[in-house]
Amino acid sequence: MVPRLLLRAWPRGPALVSRAPCRPLSAGTGPSQYLQHSIVPTMHYQDSLPRLPVPKLEDTIRRYLSAQKPLLDDDQFRKTEQFCKSFENGIGKELHKQLVAQDQQNKHTSYISGPWFDMYLTARDSVVLNFNPFISFNPDPKPEYNDQLIRATNMTISAIRFLKTLRAGLLEPEVFHLNPAKSDTDSFKRLIRFVPSSLSWYGAYLVNAYPLDMSQYFRLFNSTRLPKPTRDELFTDEKAKHLLVLRRGHFYIFDILDQDGNIVSTSEIQAHLKYILSDVSPAPEFPLAYLTSENRDVWAELRQQLIGSGNEETLRKVDSAVFCLCLDDVPIKDLIHLSHNMLHGDGTNRWFDKSFNLIIAKDGTAAVHFEHAWGDGVAVLRFFNEVFKDSTQAPAVTPQSQPATTDSSLAVQKLSFKLNDALKTGITAAKQKFDATVKTLTIDCIQFHRGGKEFLKRQKLSPDAVAQLAFQMAFLRQYGQTVATYESCSTAAFKHGRTETIRPASIFTKKCSEAFVRAPSTHSAGELQQMMAECSKYHGQLTKEAAMGQGFDRHLFALRYLAAAKGIVLPELYLDPAYGQINHNILSTSTLNSPAVNIGGFAPVVPDGFGVGYAVHDNWIGCNVSSYPGRNAREFLQCVEKALGDMFDALEGKPIKT
Repeated sequence: MVPRLLLRAWPRGPALVSRAPCRPLSAGTGPSQYLQHSIVPTMHYQDSLPRLPVPKLEDTIRRYLSAQKPLLDDDQFRKTEQFCKSFENGIGKELHKQLVAQDQQNKHTSYISGPWFDMYLTARDSVVLNFNPFISFNPDPKPEYNDQLIRATNMTISAIRFLKTLRAGLLEPEVFHLNPAKSDTDSFKRLIRFVPSSLSWYGAYLVNAYPLDMSQYFRLFNSTRLPKPTRDELFTDEKAKHLLVLRRGHFYIFDILDQDGNIVSTSEIQAHLKYILSDVSPAPEFPLAYLTSENRDVWAELRQQLIGSGNEETLRKVDSAVFCLCLDDVPIKDLIHLSHNMLHGDGTNRWFDKSFNLIIAKDGTAAVHFEHAWGDGVAVLRFFNEVFKDSTQAPAVTPQSQPATTDSSLAVQKLSFKLNDALKTGITAAKQKFDATVKTLTIDCIQFHRGGKEFLKRQKLSPDAVAQLAFQMAFLRQYGQTVATYESCSTAAFKHGRTETIRPASIFTKKCSEAFVRAPSTHSAGELQQMMAECSKYHGQLTKEAAMGQGFDRHLFALRYLAAAKGIVLPELYLDPAYGQINHNILSTSTLNSPAVNIGGFAPVVPDGFGVGYAVHDNWIGCNVSSYPGRNAREFLQCVEKALGDMFDALEGKPIKT
């Protein structure tokens, strides 16, 4: 039985676990080329990972109805119940049988993998705000290392060391350790490496360790989402050795790996980045990067025109680059400015289609902005944690390091694009659309300092459940209702698992929220504590089920996808307004926690929604919320703060202030 895996889809992953010690980098071959030398091969567990289960249809229907209960009145619920009954006994039963048969024929993957890739790649909306999130790094603990050039050099080299370690099979496999004293040890690793790959997962399972799927990792590097009519494609070229650097809307490339696949010397990389930072060319009149923020069909057509205008080879250099390093000219003012800059920026200095953009601002503030179709938060957060750890604990350059005296103008190629009038018009239109859209986005954040994980665990409450309960109370206080809520959970414990949805809005959270918001004086502190305990217990059950692939969202999604693929008329269950309503996620939430993370965020998934990024730390709770004009993020956060304060009062036996 997999435990309550604290793995959210984006952007949360497993906590930082101890890794092999880092070694300082020097040019040439040798240990400095790698982050670590795992004695267990990186993909050792991949073949024996358990398969993602297809839930029983009756369980899915039961869970679906439980999630609908707090959102519907009695009449609506009875209708939805009827739709569910006829689906379960009719067409749903047939579709489920076909899904199980299909799953049995494709044992190399999971039943959700294909449909989920399709869902992302066929979406025609811009990837900006609609899909791509960001995670920002904490500053380097040594202030003098937060210089833009020093940090860009160190993070770039750490990122390339991660790439080399991954490709050499020397990266520690991603494992969730329930009992690290038993499983995260050299003696266990020496033993497990001799267990055949086809059985290795079982060996880990015996010591309460749960290896995670690593099939997405190869797409971290040399990868880009290519716009195509009706369905995009994921492109990867592992042979390419160059880095793409964006600055002030200009594109530069230089080789970061030599002909033998070794990392180019540190001083040369530093010299090349210094050369790029010293370029005083004004920003281009028509910044090409705006096109990656366009509607995907519009961008697909413009890309064809770019290729037709003689830019094919140049575009290939962009698409195949190891990754995109964005050197921004602006210093970061505060956390809200940081969120806006890393989530969307001004549109000129990101290639939003790249698997990830590593962004370093003028003052050394750094973040990863990533495209979501290729993978989820587990792979990104592992990369993120390793880069932070390596670049801060074993930095390749110091403030005293001197760049090489090499002539960087020979090594660095500045890319130029041939633009005809139609392309210039397309870029101008993309810019106008981008500017108009980002202008409508509000982001705000709070830090609640009365307590966090430590206090809540002493109260025997799930910290995540308390945070989610605060969002339910806040929305009820602000808008007087309970709405569809989405919390992402990773199913990486299974082969080709992606994500499942936790549905935090329940009959328990509704009852508890109404007691706190509408009638606190009629309940004793003990009664309120009891209601919170019920919410926590139920939330724990939902989380465990989701991590085990036992939610209802992905199963219903796969059945609907199968019906469409077979040309079957859409079953009534999916035409029920209640189905549309529960999938219109007004509260879209995701949590992340790691010593490397400063703040993370994403836009709302619906126009009248909130995008809620949050983290429950040991002694405080942070929340970063985005909204469009239909909602008020500042007011929502004030209500979250009030909800947390009320719950802490109740837990301390104090009366609730109205």
